[in-house]
Amino acid sequence: MNSREKFSSRLGFLLISAGCAVGLGNVWRFPYITGQYGGAAFVIIYLIFLVIMGLPIMTMEFSVGRASQRSAVKSFEVLEPKGTKWHFIKFIPLIGNYMLMMFYTTVGGWMIAYFFKMGKGELAGLDAEGVSNAFNAFLADPLQQILWMLIVTLLGFFICSRGLKNGVEKVSKYMMGALFLIMLVLVVHSFFLSGAKEGLSFYLIPDFERALENYSLGTIIFEALGQAFFTLSLGIGALAIFGSYIDKDHSLVSESLNVVILDTIVAFVSGLIIFPACFTYHIDAGSGPGLIFVTLPTTFNAMAGGQIWGALFFMFLAFAALTTVIAVFENIVAFAMDSGGSRRKSVIVNIIAVIVLSLPCALGFNLLSDIQPLGIGTTIQDLEDFIVSNNLLPMGSLMYLLFCTNRYGWGWRGGFQEEKQGLSYYQEVNSGKGLKLPSITRFYISYILPLIVLVILFEGYMAKFDLPWSLVVPCCFLIYALYILLQAYLTKRKAKA
Repeated sequence: MNSREKFSSRLGFLLISAGCAVGLGNVWRFPYITGQYGGAAFVIIYLIFLVIMGLPIMTMEFSVGRASQRSAVKSFEVLEPKGTKWHFIKFIPLIGNYMLMMFYTTVGGWMIAYFFKMGKGELAGLDAEGVSNAFNAFLADPLQQILWMLIVTLLGFFICSRGLKNGVEKVSKYMMGALFLIMLVLVVHSFFLSGAKEGLSFYLIPDFERALENYSLGTIIFEALGQAFFTLSLGIGALAIFGSYIDKDHSLVSESLNVVILDTIVAFVSGLIIFPACFTYHIDAGSGPGLIFVTLPTTFNAMAGGQIWGALFFMFLAFAALTTVIAVFENIVAFAMDSGGSRRKSVIVNIIAVIVLSLPCALGFNLLSDIQPLGIGTTIQDLEDFIVSNNLLPMGSLMYLLFCTNRYGWGWRGGFQEEKQGLSYYQEVNSGKGLKLPSITRFYISYILPLIVLVILFEGYMAKFDLPWSLVVPCCFLIYALYILLQAYLTKRKAKA
């Protein structure tokens, strides 16, 4: 077992883990998708899926990290049974973390840039068309795109260079604290808007009849399922590293639940901020990503003191983005350190790597805008996001599920325990004080949950390429059936041996 840095407190672990999970998906996508699919009715379905799907997979990432005391790239080598090839899973987190940062550094830069733009009053007095033109001009300027991407990258790696306790943990504590404080201020302000009552009723009072006016129940369920899955950024080992930095005092069910609660609070409170404004100024809450950079800045221009409120809102978004950037950068640095590099050398090498890898996205809105990989009107960012969100996240989650529950992997109760050292997944996740994972959940987690993740994987392709359900569903069940048959074959082979 190697010597590793440790968090100075449990609070530090929870806040940095929540900071990794809390990202733009919470404060950007959650409010508009909630508005699009019926408000509170959608939120209820989303919360159910968050608990029954997101929570178990999160415990697996933490468990693999804590049991191996390694980053996601090295952890499978430590825990896999002798002679197996589970360590090939490492390419998913390795590629996933880098590719996530290839576009997240650029988008994070937009948040910081708009904090300054709102604070300086650059958008003051503009109508919706003027704000839209300003955003398009901002995207079309390659120097601005590169500048803000560089600021995010250099700031994130500088914090990581200070070490786990003095850099990542300390800054994340302050940043998450500031994020919650800004959220509180913005919520109080929203409550006093004229449309607050109507907006909060839409958001907080379930109305399934209203939700079904424009969408089928199946569509709403799948959107809630997808949002619950993607909001935690599970599957690329981004959280596994923080499991390796904690002790066994508390069960990982309790720790994962706390992180899920913090992540949900940020997403939920974002709605409390946005929906009163939408109903006050007659904005379509389901208007898509443009809600953040066009619609809301226009709304702030109509508010008394809108320049201040707008700046605070984009500071809130910037902190949400930066906490994720810092957490993933720490993961990337840990990859290199586990391969024998010092923290300083790992930071320097990865600064160069991430900047180079981020350039296609930053230039994809201007100099490289002719590259439209997923069809007319798409950008390089769309492709990178599709690879991460619709491929690496579900595939990685599926691999964690199979590795932690399959007897030929790490195993629910150890698998080839005689060939390995340490605890099984079920023992590791329940080590320490707090909530335990009931053994009764084994069948669901081992057999039902992988099928759900498989459906999410194929549903992403269905949505992107307009594939029919008549093709998607048989593919899911065929792959799942092959997996069950493979397990049966391996079990029979082991019995003969």
